[in-house]
Formats: sequence, C-alpha cells, structure tokens
Amino acid sequence: MESFISRSTSIVSKMSFLAVGIVFLISSSSFTSTEAYDALDPEGNITMKWDVMSWTPDGYVAVVTMFNFQKYRHIPSPGWTLGWKWAKKEVIWSMVGAQTTEQGDCSKYKGNLPHCCKKDPTVVDLLPGTPYNQQIANCCKGGVLNSWVQDPGTAASSFQISVGAAGTTNKTVRVPRNFTLMGPGPGYTCGPAKIVRPTQFVTPDTRRTTQAMMTWNITCTYSQFLAQRTPTCCVSLSSFYNETIVGCPTCACGCQNNKTESGACLDPDTPHLASVVSPPTKKGTILPPLVQCTRHLCPIRVHWHVKQNYKEYWRVKITITNFNYRLNYSQWNMVAQHPNLDNITQIFSFNYKSLSPYAGLSKTHTSTLFLSYLLSLWWIIKI
Repeated sequence: MESFISRSTSIVSKMSFLAVGIVFLISSSSFTSTEAYDALDPEGNITMKWDVMSWTPDGYVAVVTMFNFQKYRHIPSPGWTLGWKWAKKEVIWSMVGAQTTEQGDCSKYKGNLPHCCKKDPTVVDLLPGTPYNQQIANCCKGGVLNSWVQDPGTAASSFQISVGAAGTTNKTVRVPRNFTLMGPGPGYTCGPAKIVRPTQFVTPDTRRTTQAMMTWNITCTYSQFLAQRTPTCCVSLSSFYNETIVGCPTCACGCQNNKTESGACLDPDTPHLASVVSPPTKKGTILPPLVQCTRHLCPIRVHWHVKQNYKEYWRVKITITNFNYRLNYSQWNMVAQHPNLDNITQIFSFNYKSLSPYAGLSKTHTSTLFLSYLLSLWWIIKI
C-alpha cells in the first residue's frame, strides 16, 4: 500500500501517502507484539467496575458494570462473554440482567440451589425482551456494547450478582482473579482486580449521595495480533485516470490449503449453501469466518477509488464489500490514516469522527448501517 497508483504530479505525490492504514471494525494492521495494545487507540480499554451494594448473611450483592472506553472498537453480536476464578469457595446465589452458561455441581446444597457453583463461572448478557423482573439498567442487549465515541448511551452493560460463601466485610471479601473477556472472540487481555475508592451515587433529586460498600476495577485491553495473526481486511486501489486496478494481494488474509480448516473458503455456487454456512452447533458456539473464495481470501475488502483530482482538492469513493457468509457487520466502523484527512471538506452517506491518538494522525469513520451488501462512501478532501 506504500505505492498508490502513481502520477507525475505534485498533487498525486501527496496522495501517495494514501492509506497509512485502513482498518475495518474487527481488523487493524498486523502488530508484531503479543501485548494487548491497539496502536490506533492506545488508551482505549474496557473497564469493569464491581460495586458491592450490600452485605448478606453469607456474602454480598454487587452490581457489575462494563464500560467500553474504546474509541472505535465495539463488541458486536453474539456479544461479550465474561469469566473469572473465585478466590475462595464462593457461589452465585442469583443474578439479574445476566446469567452463567453452566450451573456446575451444586449437589451439596439442599432446598434452594445456587445459580452457579462453578469455581470459574462464565457469564453472558441476557437477550432483549427479557422479563422486566429479570432486568436492571443497561442490561439485556445480547452482549452488544458500542464504543464510547460511537454512542455513549449504549457503551455500558450491567448485571447484578448475589455471591454466597464469601466474606461479609471489606476485610474478609476476596476479589476474583484470572478475568477473561471475549468480545465475542479472542483479543482482550484483562489485568488483575484492583480495589479502589468506593463508587458514590447521587440520587435523582441530587440532594443525597450514597456509596458502595466496596469497589474494585478490572481493565481489559485489546490486541488485533492476539485476536488473529492474519489481517481481516484488505485494500484495493484505483483511479479515474488509469484503467489499472491494484487488487488485494494474493492470500492477503492468509491461505488455507485444507478447506476443512478454520478460515476455509466457499464457492458461491456450492449446493446447499445455507446448510454449509450455518451448520448445527451447540448454542453459543462462535463459528469461524467462512469467506467467499477469492484471490485475497479476506472477510472484508475496502476499495479506494480516486474519482477526481484537482489542484485544490481530490474526491474519493470508498466501497466496502462483505465476503463473510457468516456475519453481518452491524454498527461497523472503518478507520483510515492519511495526511490529508485533516482537510476533509465534505462527506456523503456516513458519519465522521476524528481520532487523535498521536497528534491527529488518524481519522475514524462510523456508520450504523448493516454491511451485508455493497456500500459506497464519498469523501471530498482539500489539499
């Protein structure tokens, strides 16, 4: 991508810096580090806050809230999955707004059984339409979590948990450990729980303030390299003054010699296509991408076409194509870096937000459209 379709003019020499990086929702340039770090959003993270709201005879009731403080990366359907390991022999008596995927062995209990007895529970959000008596604020969105920049109103997810066989004071409670977050696939690394100053809550009339008995935070950061070592999108280039199209490189997103392997491709003329795309699986199972057989074998292709090139400005049309048979990219984001993006003068068909991780090097473009079809975007950029 370092050499754009060249033209011997000073204008196009500026454009030769095209696409320092173009990143689609679940993809970014390949990183060479295994640390959880996003170069385009270096301070972005998902923070989980556990507020112990009250004590019970054998434990506590807490409200867990997950905040997506990432600038452009959200958690799409089928949503987040949260896991941890109890420090002692705690059990979950009940939950509101979420549930564990397994109950575990509760055979030692008689009468009322706990919701979960596993040492390492796995929690998922409830689905929209859940009865109101099983909901709390910011729950029940199927685990979908938008980014803070894209939509702050839907960038938080909460659930209530009643924990038993635990401490009943600030000194006897032990925080959980070994937190994991799937969003919905791998890529997130969570740090240890840290006890912080108890959260304060202001009543609706703003005349009274209460606070949690105890609060601890967990911070999770994302790395595309941990999520997938190969890119998940590619870029093709063209211009109005040249018939040549610079396509995506061969095997840009990795090649599979064995079509039964994860990431194998599928010919669109395959008989019984629907049964191959959605085979019978256990509920909650995340299927690997199944892409259309192309030269690049990428789930997403971004095509950058220069439509006009004048002394004062140039106009670009972007076309994004979904080759992934198993996923509609709803609430998608695209991130692009280019020196001239500081001078955008007109935008069509989508929302635009500037990102400034390093003194304004990148720009973010967001849309809430489904990307299961061909979508065209337009820019007019002043030079």
